[in-house]
Amino acid sequence: MELAGCAHPGKPGGPVPPDVETLRVAGARRGLLAGCAVQVHHLRDDPAYAALVAQQAGIVVDESALKFGPLRPSPTEYFFDDADYLFEFAKKHKQKVRGHNFVWHQQIPSWFASYVTSANAERVLVEHIEHVGGRYAGRVHSWDVVNEAILLSDNLPGGFRKSGWQVVLPGKDAAVPAYIEIAFRTARRVDPKAMLVYNDYGIEADDAASVKKRAAVMALLRNMQSRGIPVDALGVQSHLTAGSRDAFGPEYAYGSGLRAMIAEARRMGLKVLLTEMDVNDRKLPADTAARDAAVAATYGGYLREALADEAVVALLTWGITDKYTWLSYDRKRDDKLPQRCLPFDSQMNAAPAFFAERDAIDGAGHRA
Repeated sequence: MELAGCAHPGKPGGPVPPDVETLRVAGARRGLLAGCAVQVHHLRDDPAYAALVAQQAGIVVDESALKFGPLRPSPTEYFFDDADYLFEFAKKHKQKVRGHNFVWHQQIPSWFASYVTSANAERVLVEHIEHVGGRYAGRVHSWDVVNEAILLSDNLPGGFRKSGWQVVLPGKDAAVPAYIEIAFRTARRVDPKAMLVYNDYGIEADDAASVKKRAAVMALLRNMQSRGIPVDALGVQSHLTAGSRDAFGPEYAYGSGLRAMIAEARRMGLKVLLTEMDVNDRKLPADTAARDAAVAATYGGYLREALADEAVVALLTWGITDKYTWLSYDRKRDDKLPQRCLPFDSQMNAAPAFFAERDAIDGAGHRA
């Protein structure tokens, strides 16, 4: 099948020809970082995967290697083997690296609940960021300092999630929990050159829930700025679901709310990164061609909206090939078919989504 609007000579369902510009090169020509999330064990063990990542990604982020739990087998031990491998791979292939993440409510170590208390929580958090951030200081493009701190259904003031960190380090200011302020101030001190990012999901669409969560996220960023807390960028995860407004309802529509959020971030002096993009096809019929077309249309439509604003300086998909996507085991289709959600299929051939992403990058303005 041919994807509407594709002027370049590759075709979906086959390898990308040598004369078709890669995502990383196309992005670089516009001052836009294009890349993907990776899994270090696949970089080590799957040469075809490693070659694809090296070819297509100008920036990489590991899905787990820099998270608190994987790094901290015990309160006094650190495991850096996977993270070190990532940085060496990126250095070899002239790629930038994102750090993901210092603070999250998931993938925290098993010892956290019994060891971390209100009395020692600040020390544990500061020492973690000092040790990890300090090890890679000067080599990280951007850190997701705090990830997913908003969960409106927890009914806390400001819409904050009742996470482990929120419980032990809430602080007295309901507008900005203490753990968020401590994390960002420590990250700036430890690595002054890294872009400091607040990252979240479910803030992209035009449905009522997204509107409310988006408002809470933007309020957090404004409150951080008013208190002089160093934050440089908003990370918009961009885990999308394929389907038209008519077929699946407004929750799958992206447009005015996305544009307004990015514009507000720009007016605040913040950059915007699309940090974890993929397109879930679980609502689509089994037919491969129909799924691929709908997924590609979602990539194209969303990215045209987002990349129209020059505040968006990076675009990363959460994975590069369907072979290793989290969606095939965490967001399974009812018919058990593998998801077709990323720019390259499970055989690492270019999918229609690749060409849709390339077209959107090609249509983006140049970033200063």
